[in-house]
Amino acid sequence: MLNGSVFDISIVEERQGFIILSVEGERVKQIFRNEPGGHRIQQIPRNERNGRVHTSTITVAVLDVPKNIETILNQRDLEITSTRSSGAGGQNVNKVESCVIIKHIPSGIMIKCQNERSQVQNKRFALALLMEKLNTSSTEKQHQNINQIRKSQVGSGMRGDKIRTIRYQDGVVTNEINGKKISLKKYLSGDWDDFTKA
Repeated sequence: MLNGSVFDISIVEERQGFIILSVEGERVKQIFRNEPGGHRIQQIPRNERNGRVHTSTITVAVLDVPKNIETILNQRDLEITSTRSSGAGGQNVNKVESCVIIKHIPSGIMIKCQNERSQVQNKRFALALLMEKLNTSSTEKQHQNINQIRKSQVGSGMRGDKIRTIRYQDGVVTNEINGKKISLKKYLSGDWDDFTKA
């Protein structure tokens, strides 16, 4: 529970030094909107003999779940031509314009299909290939955009990028953006709605 809201949290991906969590629940975007950036945690470990404070930093990015992209083809964006197929295939190849070439004008992607004996089958196959290529291209662009947003939110992880300092040794958490402080106990209980407001 955080700020009176209950969340469903699951691990999407976990590897060394990196974890992706999926968080669903009421007001999730509103509650986590100020969390991107560096979170510095300071504490004196139990095995520290000289009482030195150790600092760890984690960087946080808050992103929307990528949408499933399904490309819808507009017939006006397609340039479809047919020609005779080349290569093996008997007399049908030389007599019938069964080869189909589809060009998607906005992207410049061109698909040529001559695997099937009929023009109708080749056209259907070429359209399916074009859809797959366009969806792959859109997905790659979406991942590039997400990575750019994540990098801008996370920063370099250096001290200047920090947004939160959590100090276990004196039980105080500081919001580095607005200067507000709350007790570590209150922070860990999830009651920090006012604390994160600018």
